[in-house]
Amino acid sequence: MNTAPDKHLAISERLISLDVFRGLTMFLLIGETTLLYEYLLQFTNENSLWHSFFLQFHHHPWNGLRFWDLIQPYFMFIVGVAMPFSFGARWANGQAWSTTLKHALIRSTTLLFLGWALYCIGPGRITFELWDVLAQLSVTYLIAFLIMRKDLKIQLAISIGILLLSEVLYRTWPIAGYDQAFTPAHNFGSWFDMLIMGKLSGGHWVAINAIPTSAHTIWGVMAGIILKSNRNWTDKIKIIGFAGLIMLVLGYGLDPVTPIIKRICTSTFVITSGGWSLLTLAFLYWLIDVRGIRSWPTFFAIVGMNPLFIYLFTHTGGAGWFTKIIHPFVHGILGFTSEDFALSVESLLVWCMLWGLTYWLYRKKIFIRI
Repeated sequence: MNTAPDKHLAISERLISLDVFRGLTMFLLIGETTLLYEYLLQFTNENSLWHSFFLQFHHHPWNGLRFWDLIQPYFMFIVGVAMPFSFGARWANGQAWSTTLKHALIRSTTLLFLGWALYCIGPGRITFELWDVLAQLSVTYLIAFLIMRKDLKIQLAISIGILLLSEVLYRTWPIAGYDQAFTPAHNFGSWFDMLIMGKLSGGHWVAINAIPTSAHTIWGVMAGIILKSNRNWTDKIKIIGFAGLIMLVLGYGLDPVTPIIKRICTSTFVITSGGWSLLTLAFLYWLIDVRGIRSWPTFFAIVGMNPLFIYLFTHTGGAGWFTKIIHPFVHGILGFTSEDFALSVESLLVWCMLWGLTYWLYRKKIFIRI
């Protein structure tokens, strides 16, 4: 019973569930750039079940956790899961660690540059802001790479140490005005932003999030190592799933002590979202790689094969460009309906067009990587 799926994995040498996980995350992320979630929230009655549902596609204002708060941790975690497979293949082909270190440094630097550059496009001038997910990923990726060849226990200890360091800094930072650990704009993260950027984020995001969220990428690496191992599939799912459940209990249980706050990546937020990341991976691995369900997941996997391109395209005005193309036609045909309904349909069509672009790249075998 346990051997057939493992034989299949050995033949395919590709974790299809990871492609789907990445693609699903990116598909939801590009959906945000179409403004569909905003329109659907406005379109529904504030006291309705649908309103509560669409509210899950918006970040929690401060202390709490909504589904949309998991997207960035998913992003960081997925990168980590892929690393043992990508770097493992390089090492298996005889590449020296120093060569792969150079590759990691170049990739990290490129991600940092892109994350910084994206924040210059909106205002139309050179600015210095490091809140973008790519800038954060540049740090988490490098930290995870530097320790990924160490024993799993050491990697776990380092990830816990990172969270403890973050916890201590927030709770004990002595500078007046920034000594309120879990108060917006008055915490250690805000002080750090003023130090390096001279400004604060309007949404109370902080650049130092790159340090605690490194745990997401490290845990992704650990999960990837487990999936890449010779263990049978039941053991892999048990280890990853059980770890995820423990983290959920721990994260939610500690919320009264350290509030779950995504905007400053508190330790409880990292632990809780890390638990959801592990459980999601375990479920998709069981569903797709073990049970072999591959038809509808391919829809999302196609998006996941060009994650960097579609992220940059949508965050440099790509969704807006598509919107301008179809706007006169949608509103001309749906002019008899409400404005909210027409805008929702328009955004849904733009979302389809963005998926179609990734499908075209997939068919042409064009994959943008760094």
